[in-house]
Amino acid sequence: MEKKFDINKEGYSVRCLYYCGKNPQDVTDIVIATYGFGGNKENHATKKFAERIIAKYKHFGVITFDWPCHGEDARNRMILSEFIEYYQMVIDHAKNDLGAQRIYAYGTSLGGYITLLYLQEKGNPFTRIALRVPALHMYQNFADGITDDEWKKLGKGKDITRGFTRKIKMTQDFLDELKTHDVSDKDYLDFADSMLIIAGSKDEYTSVEDIETFCNNNVIEYEVVENADHPFTDPRLMDYAISKIIEWFGAADEE
Repeated sequence: MEKKFDINKEGYSVRCLYYCGKNPQDVTDIVIATYGFGGNKENHATKKFAERIIAKYKHFGVITFDWPCHGEDARNRMILSEFIEYYQMVIDHAKNDLGAQRIYAYGTSLGGYITLLYLQEKGNPFTRIALRVPALHMYQNFADGITDDEWKKLGKGKDITRGFTRKIKMTQDFLDELKTHDVSDKDYLDFADSMLIIAGSKDEYTSVEDIETFCNNNVIEYEVVENADHPFTDPRLMDYAISKIIEWFGAADEE
């Protein structure tokens, strides 16, 4: 079953998509799935993951949602704190409205970065966490693609745009927030036992060496998928990554 719904709270309207089996009352465990910059809640990778975990575990459901300024979201300028607010509202909805006994996080790229930032700012509400190619250097990823002319525009207080199907406004203030909130050098030892990171050996945004260093410094379990690029465009490699993450989440039942 797929169901769209909105969470309207504190002046925000978070556009969500919920996947579950035929009997929603059977759901006790909910995965909050977040995606990369420029994506939306109806992306194919999340749908594939949701269909597969629900087929294997009838008590699992999956919620994904539009980040601020993404998909059907009504906001037009990114503010980093609002990404955390959206995440918190979805977590609260899963617990309080859907009655989830356990919450999991599956974050990709930007979603991985926001998950790591959430852990630093809010603590860990998740039973288990899986991050695929998390953007450890979110500021640098954006900065590397900004031209000299665009830097001049930003310096004058003007917006630049990024994105694919939806053009997203980016400001100097947002970039400054990203620069200030670096996650790559933070301590995640307290969360390590519940976390798995999947890296791609040919990731063009976050190098496998950086992910290995981050995981080793924090004693986080990780796996490098050979020949996988940042979006895991090879369907076979994507299927493999999804299977590892489903296995990681499913193992929580044995604890």
